[in-house]
Amino acid sequence: MPPMKRKKEEATMSEPKTKYDRQLRIWGELGQAALEEASICLLNCAPTGSEALKNLVLGGVGSFTVVDGSKIELGDLGNNFMVDDERSVGQSKAKSVCAFLQELNDSVRATFIEENPDTLISTNPFFFSQFTLVIATQLVEDSMVKLDRICREANVKLDFARSCGLSGFVRVSVKEHTVIDSKPDHFLDDLRLNNPWPELKSFVVTVDLNVSDPVAHKHIPYVVILVKITDEWAQSHSGNLPSTREEKKQFKDLVKSKMISMDEDNYKEAIEAAFKVFAPRGISSDIQQICNDTCAESSSNSSDFWVMVAALKEFVSNEGDGEAPLEGSIPDMTSSTEKSVRDLSSISKPTIKSFCKNARKLKVCRYRMVEDDGAMGFYVLRAVDRFTANYNKFPGQFDGRMDEDISRLKTTALSLLTDLGCNGSVLPDDLINEMCRFGASELHVVAAFLGGIASQEVIKLVTKQFVPMLGTYIFNGIDHKSKLLTL
Repeated sequence: MPPMKRKKEEATMSEPKTKYDRQLRIWGELGQAALEEASICLLNCAPTGSEALKNLVLGGVGSFTVVDGSKIELGDLGNNFMVDDERSVGQSKAKSVCAFLQELNDSVRATFIEENPDTLISTNPFFFSQFTLVIATQLVEDSMVKLDRICREANVKLDFARSCGLSGFVRVSVKEHTVIDSKPDHFLDDLRLNNPWPELKSFVVTVDLNVSDPVAHKHIPYVVILVKITDEWAQSHSGNLPSTREEKKQFKDLVKSKMISMDEDNYKEAIEAAFKVFAPRGISSDIQQICNDTCAESSSNSSDFWVMVAALKEFVSNEGDGEAPLEGSIPDMTSSTEKSVRDLSSISKPTIKSFCKNARKLKVCRYRMVEDDGAMGFYVLRAVDRFTANYNKFPGQFDGRMDEDISRLKTTALSLLTDLGCNGSVLPDDLINEMCRFGASELHVVAAFLGGIASQEVIKLVTKQFVPMLGTYIFNGIDHKSKLLTL
């Protein structure tokens, strides 16, 4: 191959890694590959939806389809940065937003459909089965319920987002979502100091803590120090590890007694990491619960995740001796530089490797259907939806009827709360007044915030890394509060 041609091909292959370098450090090549293979559908490309999709386009999602049947109005120019040209007034909003987003990342495939999302949900439910995930924005409750049923039937992930004035919510809906790399904030290194694996035991035997060379003594890895002293402690305590506060203190004192000088960082590291010796053996209760799940009984219909869980369950019971596979990660430490269930062949080696590495961090998320979610959004937003269904307009949408709409929304809200079993409860007058004042408008700053949260949840769902929100996220800019209502 000519040198020039080879250089061009190498540059093309390295371009994605350079282009997405920062995010690759967060979710790695597996996560980025999943993102680049994903197909996203956006329903309604008003500010909230446009902001959510913008973040995914910049992140390198594979393809997206915008569904919106509305035309650009003069008011859109002031609250949607994707349609800021006066010449676009009267044109298709879906087409304009699609073109703008395509310019942000020409590697992403983009299409648009000029149709009302509510109509599409009612008339063509099979349309949604082609996508990895649907972002549904600004839908009323009735359409949300219908779409949720459709996506669950088609096994398509669903992310709802809605903003109204200074308030809004984000809500994930999927029958089941499994996570291999949950990336917990705090997690112990998998060192097995209280139950070392054979190779570690064999290596530790070759190291002498009483070595006379002071340089060699201060470069013994702290893992070796702790394994040796743990063994020494167990021999003098009937095989038991430190359990009480006093015993743990005595164990640290025993480690400290092995120091021959005060500048030995490796022994200081051993004392600081001594708590890892006290950690309980075996798998956590969360992983045990996953292994005991009925889905862990592998069958021909099992997903790759549950096939690997079944293999994990068998491993823990047999060669693992109660432990999960070793992660293979080694923490920074002071040292010298010298020192089957169903056939898994259909699962890629990188996926199996990732599963083994993160076997202690698995998560399974299951979500209630939208129609069963009593906490879906503000009660006031549900009252707004009922108002819209009754009067064929949003409260405060038209000038000159504010007082009438406020009275009607109060009555509607009271009726809703009664139907939900909240007898005697009322919504604050200022909240009712504000919802009417908004007139179902989207403020760009709020839309950008909620769109950002929605896109963050999409990335979690697509990459299967981090844990998605297990509930409805409520944002109340009126009172400067937000809350996650767990399902």
